[in-house]
Amino acid sequence: MARGAWVLLIAGFGLAACSPGGKPAATAAPPAAPAAASAGEGPRIVMSDDLVHLEYRVLGSGEPAVLLVHGWCENADYWHTQIDALKTRYTVVALDLAGHGASGANRTDWSIANYAADVATIARQIPHAHLVLVGHSMGADVALAAVPRIGARVIGVIAVDALRSIGMPPLSAGEIEAKVAPFRADFIGATRALVTDQLFEKGADPLLVQKVAYDMSLRSPAVAVPTLEKLLAFDLATVLPAVHVPVYAINSDLAPTDAERIRKSLPDFTLDVLPRTGHFLMLEAPERFDPLLLKDIDALTARAAH
Repeated sequence: MARGAWVLLIAGFGLAACSPGGKPAATAAPPAAPAAASAGEGPRIVMSDDLVHLEYRVLGSGEPAVLLVHGWCENADYWHTQIDALKTRYTVVALDLAGHGASGANRTDWSIANYAADVATIARQIPHAHLVLVGHSMGADVALAAVPRIGARVIGVIAVDALRSIGMPPLSAGEIEAKVAPFRADFIGATRALVTDQLFEKGADPLLVQKVAYDMSLRSPAVAVPTLEKLLAFDLATVLPAVHVPVYAINSDLAPTDAERIRKSLPDFTLDVLPRTGHFLMLEAPERFDPLLLKDIDALTARAAH
């Protein structure tokens, strides 16, 4: 598959790193994972509906509360460059989905619906009147699926490099298996190859590329592979009719986003494209990304007030 087409596919389905193509990254001592968020308040734990412990942090204060939902094989630390900018104005909730970060992995069904239930469970612990869900990649799919589970407190969703597949036909079972098979065979190699070869623009910071590639490839395949399978099979068309809030997107220009096609399924859709960035634009260019994120939260807050 051509580079642009594959990036379009994975980013559209919200997938943070999955591809059968490319050569594995050169072996070396793995660098540290992306830096942790600022200290702030200590971690909190709540049990999911299926008795998995979910860890999250609450920082800052104010309305609305902004729930940060990471992508596939990531964790809450992938938002660390946004925490300081957000917590001075809003309450920030940085969470680890089940099987990711510090949350438990005692689950057998790694469906988007169960991840959405994780977000809803944490949202119930947050007393704020208004919530904004921010999701990177797979996290955007999870956030949209969580909206009807949480209800009227959600005033909007902000997707980060995601949702490009809205309005496109779903993959067949054979196509899904063809995508998943390389990860069953060599999870580390396939994940590192995609991150290094396809998810960053040429000229991206090589240290950041290597950090992300190593960090994501060292996640548990017992969680990552079935999650990938469920993610590729997930059809957003089954969720969007129940989403009655504005949806904003901040996408990279690594692949095109067809906003007109998306609006046929999601009429209240607003798009910003951040030039010269890759799939992890919040890590690559926080000085340009953060103002857009703040702008979108402010716009959602203003709309909710009317």
